[in-house]
This record gives sequence, structure tokens and C-alpha cells, in this order.
Amino acid sequence: MNGRPEGEDDLGDMIPFSSGDSEQDRPDEPAEREPKQERRQPEPDAAAEADAAEAGTAGTGAARTGAAEADAAREAEVGVPVAPRQRAMRKAGMVSAGLIVSLVALGAGGIAVLKPYLSPDDFDGPGSGAVTVRIAPGSSAQAIGSALAEAGVVASAQSFVRVTEERAVTNRLRPGHYRLRKGMAAKAALDLLLAPSSRVVRRVTVPEGLRTSEVLARVAKLAGLPLKELQGVDQALVGLPSYAKGLEGFLFPATYEIEPGDTAVDVLAAMVERFQLAARQIGLEREAARKHVTPLEAVTVASMIQAEGGVDADYPKISRVIYNRLQKGTPLEIDSTVLYAQNRRSLKITERDTKVDSPYNTYQHRGLPPGPIANPGEKALMAALNPAQGDWHWFVTTDPAHRITKFTNKESEFVRYREELNKNLGTS
Repeated sequence: MNGRPEGEDDLGDMIPFSSGDSEQDRPDEPAEREPKQERRQPEPDAAAEADAAEAGTAGTGAARTGAAEADAAREAEVGVPVAPRQRAMRKAGMVSAGLIVSLVALGAGGIAVLKPYLSPDDFDGPGSGAVTVRIAPGSSAQAIGSALAEAGVVASAQSFVRVTEERAVTNRLRPGHYRLRKGMAAKAALDLLLAPSSRVVRRVTVPEGLRTSEVLARVAKLAGLPLKELQGVDQALVGLPSYAKGLEGFLFPATYEIEPGDTAVDVLAAMVERFQLAARQIGLEREAARKHVTPLEAVTVASMIQAEGGVDADYPKISRVIYNRLQKGTPLEIDSTVLYAQNRRSLKITERDTKVDSPYNTYQHRGLPPGPIANPGEKALMAALNPAQGDWHWFVTTDPAHRITKFTNKESEFVRYREELNKNLGTS
């Protein structure tokens, strides 16, 4: 069977048949010969087309060029153009072969590109050994995964990204240094990054009312930073407000996280920055102007309030005593200023102490001392800006153990309160 219905004429292109004999070898041939029947164009060879397909794009181009040349040759020899339908079919076959080769190549390449995302490399188990990895602030899950992969913690960044997305915890990842293990499954690494105990950090709490010298000594001890480095920090580098004369009063009491690599400048700058935040929140500069004092004077008043102690409810009353005495022009006679001048701490003040030669001695000098005598917290700062209403001119913490402070506007009561204090301290 040839694939055509019976009786249907062959419509294929015809080419003349000629043997290898020349006219001289054929005597007695009539001058006019009947034209010999033209032979059908052979069907395209399927095997040849398959070979051309395997040859790829370059082979397809060469076959296309060769076919075009053959068509042109036949047209020149016979004078009959090659059927457009056959030429189109041949071109379509060639294009199809090239397309198949391209798709096969694209499929292999696409799988290679997508494989890390479809099935990223990952380790099994909790890993072993120890390694510290730093997660920079603002890092994406991809950036964190790359840092972990570079440190050998996870097998690939994409495996870490995948588990963070599956568990929807990307927004819970925090910057810092983390103690991890090498060769961890991505899920295990993520668990440690979410565990607070994995962070490599030292927490230092600075209580209210410490002097700067005491703050620096505490930070050196708890954070492991050299005390000399803390003491020698260039104060121009820590961001002090323009009205500050030094660190005293501006190392805000709080708990600070100190990470590996943090310097003395970093730590002190964080404390000053925390003060600046509190100052903005309470409107320190605005409220100081309303009280007709400078911001530095307001911090100085707050430092004395903090140093004198008592309970929080006493702070506004102590503030009022200070402002009343300033307004009246009498010496403040604040014991904590005398102790600051002597760089010591005590609950007992003698007559000799009150005569120490120092601008911080408010028994000898009227008005406020030159600057803060401690680092006040937010409540003391607010009390300095918002004193209570009252006519008190004296206060005495009569029972320091129980933090009992008494206020009065009568000097006789003040003397009696001092005797009560001495009794509780065991002094005459």
C-alpha cells in the first residue's frame, strides 16, 4: 500500500530519467523521441530526518541550506518549480527537530536551575562541634542562610530559607551572635536561632543613682571590657547632648546587652543614646525651659533627687524642697553632694564633711552644684521637671533601712528628724 486511494494520479514532483550512455553510443535513434516517463520524487527518508534532529540547531541549519540548494538545482535543470507544499513540509520538519532538541536541552538546564529550590541540600541531625555566627541587623532569611552555610552550619542557604518560610518565623529572627554547631539540619539551626539561650551576649544592669566612676567599674567587671578603655573613651564619640559637660548624669540606668566585638565606645554610646531617648519622651528641654532652668540644671536636680533615695513617691517632694530653697536663696545643704565631693558613700555626715572644699559642697556654696552628681533614672528626671506642691524646706530620711523620708517647713522639726536619723544609725 502506498497511502493513496486506488486510481488517484501521483501528484508528486517528477524529474527526467537519464542513463550514463551518451548519444554516440545509441545509433539509429529517431530524431524525435517520445519523452520518457518522469520518476517520482522519493519519499523523505525518516532515518535521515532523525539524524538531522539529533544533530541540533547547527545540523538543522545545514540541512535547511542544503535542501534549498537542491530545490534550486532541480528548478534550474527541469524548469519546474518544486511544490511549495513539500518545501513547507520539509522546513516544518527541520524546525520541529530543532525545537525538540532545544526543549530537551532546556528541560535538563531547567531542572539543574530549579533543583536547589525544589530539593535544597540539607544535613541530618543536630550537628557537632561549636561555631559562633553573627547575624547582622536587618538581615533577611536568605542573608542569614548564606551566613550559616558559609560557616558550615547548614548545607545550603535555601534549605534554611525553606524551613523559615514553612514555619512562618522569618519575623522572629533577631540580630546578634549565636552559638551553633556545624553540620546541622536546617530545622535544628532555626530552633537554636529562636532560643534566647543560644545568643552569645552579656547583660549588664546599671542601677539608678550610680556615679559614672561606679558605672564604668561595673561595666568592666560584668562585660569583660578593660576599665582603662572605658575611662579613656573620647567623649566626643558617644553622642552626648550639646548641653552636657561630661558623662556624669548621662549614662542612663537600664539593662544593656553587650555582644562579642562591642567596644568601650559602643557601650557608652548605647547608654547615652538611651538617655537621649528618655529625654525626648519626657520633653526634657521643653519642660526645663518652662521651669526656667537649663537642661543641664534639670539633670543636676534629678541627680540629687536620685542620690538622696527614698521611695518613688518622695521624688517630687524632694524636688520641691530643692526649688523652694533655690528660690529663697538658702544653701541646699544636700548631704549627697558632700559625699560626691569626697568620692565616698555613707549615711553618716559629720560637721567636718560639711566643710570640705569643693564646688559640689552645697553646704558651703549656694545654688546648684556645677553638674550632676549621679546618673538619674526617668522617674527622677520627671520629678525634677514636675515638683510636688508644698512649702517644705527640709527633708530627712529618718529610717534608711525602710526608706522612710519626712518633710517639714519648720527648722525645729528638721532638728528632731536629724536626731531620729542618728538614733537609727547608732550615732549621737
